[in-house]
Amino acid sequence: MNLPELADALRVLLHDIERAEHEAAELIEAVLPEHRESARNLVHYVAVRQRDLRPLQRSLSTYGLSSLGRMEAIVRSWLLTVLETVAALAEGRHRQEIWGPLEDGRNVLLRNRDDLLGFVHGDQRTTRVMVTLPTEAAHSTTLVQRMGRAGMDIARINCAHDSESEWSSMINSVRALPDSVRVAMDLGGPKLRTGPLMPGPQVLKVKPLRDDYGRVSEAARVLLVESSKLPGQADFASPPLAIPVKGLQKLTFKIGDKLKTEDARGRSRTLRVTDLGPGFIEVSFTRTTYFLTDMELDTKSGAVITVAELPEVPQHLYVRAGDRIHLLRDMSPQPATHAGPHRIGCSLEAAFSDAEAGQRILFDDGKIAGVIETVTTEEIIVEVVRAGIDGVKLRAEKGINLPDTTLRIPAITEEDRFHLPFVARHADTVNLSFVRSYQDVSDLINELERLDAQRIGITLKIETKQAFQSLPRMLLEAMRWGGVGVMIARGDLAVELGFDRLAEVQEEILWLCEAAHVPVIWATQVLDTLARTGLPSRAEVTDAAMGRRAEAVMLNKGPFIVEAIESLTSILERMGGHLSKKRSLLRPLESFDLDDLIARVE
Repeated sequence: MNLPELADALRVLLHDIERAEHEAAELIEAVLPEHRESARNLVHYVAVRQRDLRPLQRSLSTYGLSSLGRMEAIVRSWLLTVLETVAALAEGRHRQEIWGPLEDGRNVLLRNRDDLLGFVHGDQRTTRVMVTLPTEAAHSTTLVQRMGRAGMDIARINCAHDSESEWSSMINSVRALPDSVRVAMDLGGPKLRTGPLMPGPQVLKVKPLRDDYGRVSEAARVLLVESSKLPGQADFASPPLAIPVKGLQKLTFKIGDKLKTEDARGRSRTLRVTDLGPGFIEVSFTRTTYFLTDMELDTKSGAVITVAELPEVPQHLYVRAGDRIHLLRDMSPQPATHAGPHRIGCSLEAAFSDAEAGQRILFDDGKIAGVIETVTTEEIIVEVVRAGIDGVKLRAEKGINLPDTTLRIPAITEEDRFHLPFVARHADTVNLSFVRSYQDVSDLINELERLDAQRIGITLKIETKQAFQSLPRMLLEAMRWGGVGVMIARGDLAVELGFDRLAEVQEEILWLCEAAHVPVIWATQVLDTLARTGLPSRAEVTDAAMGRRAEAVMLNKGPFIVEAIESLTSILERMGGHLSKKRSLLRPLESFDLDDLIARVE
């Protein structure tokens, strides 16, 4: 394009945004006054992005002009500025100053960020760190203090877990931190999950450690604890295992005593006493042993110790491509099956009225993919089209996604409505799960108004295909409220839209929210391997760095969560000088020395 053609193309875009603003006038007028310019700019951005701007961008770049790649925060002023520059070049005159500094939109976004997410700890980064509190945080003030010292700016509580009593304990610990840390609470939302399976046997397998030659390198050890002495459920995870027994407290033992038994397989086993304590003995053995509820352990005196209640072995369906899964409205426990057809409950009754034949269905974060064959009021029959190479284990309480189905259910469940008064009293922000339409947003606003909770902010969790497609309209509805944010729930989005689309979709959400001056939380599996194992993968470090483009980054729970917080804050601090939204920042490159380069040449 030549300069006059460029000017005409820019005028067309300006005409587009004026028409869109006129058509959306009623929606724009409905938002709060402080959000009105943001709503207007959002409408402008959506209107401009209806066209393919790539030819215009290439032509602008040939003249050394802005390619419109950074116009999100202030669309109209940006277009007017570029148009004035093009016109001045074409007419051979000086460029006039356009009303409306280009940084205005950015400043509004920063204001909204601070209002919703609070302030960051320290002065080396601007991106907030949100951390999901584990159940342990309800009982350990020390853990919360360590998380705060590591750099937690926002504590997230998932209302799908724990209880109001535990939430209160968590919040008290957070409020006691010396630095102000915000509290965000997620409403649980409707649950679309697999139903229960029939319990497995109450068996516990314990084996010694062996070297590469199969020789025992360390004997197995367990604590036999009198069941009446256990304050709660036995610990079946932390070594040494604590196995509840009956009949121990009336007996006396010394180091070296032996107990004889037959395990769950009928194998003879000998357990040697290696330690003693009040209400327990420690025993060791060098052969794999399957402990069973009511299994008898014989002592040298002839007395018998009986194994008390053990946990049931979790069961699963073993699903392969080509199998049939029968999803049932009936949530009764179903038998575990290792060959199709499989039967398992579905927790969401709306699926049986809204799903249709031919639609896709996914299980357990997309590990199993299928197509719906038939739907009745009591059953959905699914043909499995993908289930790994050799099959996938499908357990109870695993997520189900229906990306092609419009589920006619509200995002706020009756349980959520019950908990909302607590959330409104204690939280700084409420995160709306499973939001899919502007009606869901309106429902939440109405509930908060009823509770007179105007001070609390709201965050829309974008985790479904429908939510992504409805985001512009949902943002305009949310702007009827004060503090507004968006969380990119990338795990569910990847399942719903396909993993190959996730990178594209998360970018589009970032652009749209910048146009609306709405802060974004970058969520799901950030430094997840580090939080769980203590060592990050290379890919997730890069992913965490890209989170710098959002206003906050969320970490999930794990045994190494404090280390994950420290690592994330370090990454965000380093990237703060390099990246802001879509713009690369040219801070000095301290890793490379010009004098050293010249010296090498000489």
